[in-house]
Amino acid sequence: MLIHNAGHTGFGPAEAFSPEQLAQLYDVNVVGTQRVNRAALPHMRSIGRAQMIWVGSSSTRGGTPPFLAPYFAAKAGMDALAQSYALELARFGIETTIVVPGAFTKGTEHFHHAAAPADAERAGAYWSGPYAGADQQALKGLAALEPADADPAEVAAAIVDLVAMPHGSRPLRVHIDPSDDGAAIVNGVADRVRAQLLERIGLADLLHPKA
Repeated sequence: MLIHNAGHTGFGPAEAFSPEQLAQLYDVNVVGTQRVNRAALPHMRSIGRAQMIWVGSSSTRGGTPPFLAPYFAAKAGMDALAQSYALELARFGIETTIVVPGAFTKGTEHFHHAAAPADAERAGAYWSGPYAGADQQALKGLAALEPADADPAEVAAAIVDLVAMPHGSRPLRVHIDPSDDGAAIVNGVADRVRAQLLERIGLADLLHPKA
């Protein structure tokens, strides 16, 4: 079993982040998973019956607030990579699930420890201009959407449940989103269209791991 759970967030106007900051987020969330896969998959493929779990984010396809673009883009990159890996590993008997958490703003320091944009002057053009106060409005709005009993431990519990499922029965995606930002609906449509395309080109067997 292999679990990918990359973190690190940036909060601020997209323009104000340096290319190096974006590269760091991609290195953690996308390139880092590739490093781990290349190290682990030769052994997993030789077993012929294994499990891969990716921890993504509802931000890749749900309703997305502003000022988190670098993180959202990196998570979208991870999601795209996970989808391709799922198809390319199915015939080796490796099963893939993408866990999709929503924005848990309580019980974590997710945004408090977010990296600030490197270009403070450009960021200031937003915060002292027409977007003054919009950053706090976005954070408060996200927090207000979250039910009082939302617990980030639900994500870990969902992973435990996935591990306990019989091989071949696990879903491609599991959404844990107390705020219900719409990702489950959009992902449902996207994954259905993806499955239809594979059927049209004669590769529908890749949608499920080899028994």
